[in-house]
Amino acid sequence: MRKYYPFYCLAALLFFSCNATKQATQQSININPYQYSGNKKIVASNGAVVSAHPLASKVGVEILKQGGNAVDAAIATQLALAVVYPNAGNLGGGGFLVARLSNGQLKAIDYREMAPSSAHRDMYLNKNGDPLFEKSQEGHLSSGVPGTVAGLFASYAYAKLPFEKLIQPAIDLAEKGFCITEREARSFNSLQTALIKYNTVMPAFVKTEWKKGDTLIQIDLANTLKRIRDHGQAGFYEGETARLIVAEMKRGNGIITLEDLKNYKAKERVPHSFNYKEYKIIGMPMPSSGGLLLNQMMKMIEDRNIGSMGFLSPQSIQLMTEVERRAFADRARYMGDADFYKVPVAELISDSYLKSRMQSYNTNKATPSSEILPGKIAGYESEETTHLSVLDKDGNAVAVTTTLNDSYGSKTVVGGAGFFLNDEMDDFSIKPGMPNMYGAVGGEANAIYPGKRMLSSMTPTIVLKDNYPYLVVGTPGGTTIPTSVFQTLVDILEFNMSTEDAVWKAKFHHQWLPDEISIERAIPETTREALRKMGYTLKERGPIGRTEVIKMLPGKKMEAVADVRGDDSAEGY
Repeated sequence: MRKYYPFYCLAALLFFSCNATKQATQQSININPYQYSGNKKIVASNGAVVSAHPLASKVGVEILKQGGNAVDAAIATQLALAVVYPNAGNLGGGGFLVARLSNGQLKAIDYREMAPSSAHRDMYLNKNGDPLFEKSQEGHLSSGVPGTVAGLFASYAYAKLPFEKLIQPAIDLAEKGFCITEREARSFNSLQTALIKYNTVMPAFVKTEWKKGDTLIQIDLANTLKRIRDHGQAGFYEGETARLIVAEMKRGNGIITLEDLKNYKAKERVPHSFNYKEYKIIGMPMPSSGGLLLNQMMKMIEDRNIGSMGFLSPQSIQLMTEVERRAFADRARYMGDADFYKVPVAELISDSYLKSRMQSYNTNKATPSSEILPGKIAGYESEETTHLSVLDKDGNAVAVTTTLNDSYGSKTVVGGAGFFLNDEMDDFSIKPGMPNMYGAVGGEANAIYPGKRMLSSMTPTIVLKDNYPYLVVGTPGGTTIPTSVFQTLVDILEFNMSTEDAVWKAKFHHQWLPDEISIERAIPETTREALRKMGYTLKERGPIGRTEVIKMLPGKKMEAVADVRGDDSAEGY
């Protein structure tokens, strides 16, 4: 069968070196930050890590080598990403963790950002009731209370090594520097105007021109990390770092207070789990919509023999599009922070309900979104999240997705602290019932309220086979996250595709509104024409997501695959 790889599929090995000759400084772990390579696929026996940056993946594997478990490695990898992947790795954002521990326990930790105590429903509307999008998407007022650091310490309850050992690699990378990639140089260069506009103190990222191989040193961030090392969670939410955050808020008319920071808590929640044929799939519950959406989509195809239809066939894309459409219509009407809004989870995943959702499905033509259960679609989500997957030899599996929302979040770096703040407030419904600049309409379930967590599409996922980890998977991509995870699972579980094909080959996406299928360039023209004849509108776009997968092979070997759509890297030993 002909293989269709994305047009941006590059070499499977990445290599970076500094413009200036440098001697590797003594690091806390054996990694040279000035010359490093990354792998797109590895097979390991003892442990594997896949993340958005080679240095972060290497940090995670070194922690495994030093006796840490998958949770230790996930914490260290997240901290490293906060240094080497500043557009989405973060201290100033939030995320979700799903884990299966070696004793069989399932865990879900919610460290999504929260609305500050003085936030209110109409805070981004002018006197005429019109949305002020710039205030919700960029600058100080767009930031929710960060949750990442609280999430790291909540997950640390299941780790083994001293926290000092987990954070030191990140401190070294921030203090002594690392070489940036070509992709990072382009990204930093595109950011300069926003940095000057939205910052009250110019951060380390300001430079006339960044080039591949330049060294990025972040002394303020290193000092922030040291305070966390020395004082734990209080080293971020109280003391000097908290003072710096609040001072930044005051300079830029933001609203996060010392009390908001001190009162933030990560929450352990019951994972959203369901069975699919012989597999058990573990996902994140509200305020992530990902676990529930994945449940709905997988169960709507379970009895339709999709495996016989074939990958990228018009029939399989049509079926998957129609279940994506129906699931996202439900997301718009029913989903939000379950601490504030009663989400009818049991009803939405019941067999009778899902069968009724597919009664209008026609194998020969598109079902217009106007004919699907009308509702209000949730607000726009940026695609600049990041995901990491970890699996160790004892069967501990961890899937983590974190975000600042937009790339570099609010574009605001905390003066003296060195990290970007999120712009997650835009993930709320800025004005229920009214389209935003992206054509999305917000629903009442996701309206702004003090202390509330904004709805998310992040979908960190673990698949168990015979009650043992089989797949660890996730991706960034905003509203494309649940559909990309859905497609990856179908590719592996139903089409029996190799892990690399499931990750690297072309993806597509439908989210009810707008009523169109977003497709990557590598979707075959014959398939496109067949879908058009069924009545679908197709819209070609750039890369969809950056999926990271670890698959358990026979003999307890671990196959880790990083996406070719970025600098992502798989490491193991």
